Amino acid sequence: MKNLYVGNLPHSTTESELRGVFEAHGAVEKVSLVTDRETGRSRGFAFVEMTNASEADKAIAALNGTELGGRTLTINEAKPKTDRPKTGQRFGGGGGGRNRDDYRGHARQPREPRW
Repeated sequence: MKNLYVGNLPHSTTESELRGVFEAHGAVEKVSLVTDRETGRSRGFAFVEMTNASEADKAIAALNGTELGGRTLTINEAKPKTDRPKTGQRFGGGGGGRNRDDYRGHARQPREPRW
């Protein structure tokens, strides 16, 4: 079993169309077209699971760089999320703001009134 990443897909591509392209090179277990959560529109990439690893390698060799719907496909073995390099943080980030009462281990002294 091998999971393949298929990138630069035309947004009009259907799962059955993609399955047909890959079944020409071997048995396809599953096709997952990635869609936008809010709009439901294709995000332009998919994952194809092929049962036989050698057939999957042949499909990569045969289809990577070919055109589908006027777009050049990018096909390679899918990497698990944990193996991908981080490209920056999406949330938060920024400095380590300290608690206002944290005076580096010293208790905060009350101020004298200014009047």
